[in-house]
Amino acid sequence: MSALDLFSRSAVSKPSRMSGFINGLSLRVQRYRTYRQTLEELENLSERELADLGVSPLQLRSIAYRAAYDS
Repeated sequence: MSALDLFSRSAVSKPSRMSGFINGLSLRVQRYRTYRQTLEELENLSERELADLGVSPLQLRSIAYRAAYDS
C-alpha cells in the first residue's frame, strides 16, 4: 500500500465522518425543537381542553417526547 493510498482513504473518511456528525447533530437539534414546541403548545391548553382530548397534565412531557423522538 502506498502513502498515496493511505492519504486518499483518510482524506475521504474525515469529511464523511464530519458530515455524519453534522447531520446527526442537526437531527438532534431538530427533534429537540419539535419536543419544546409541542410541549409549549400543550402547556398552553386549558385543563378543559386537555380533558376534552383525554389527556392529563401529567402526560404532557411524555406526549411531546413521543411526538419528537418516536417518528
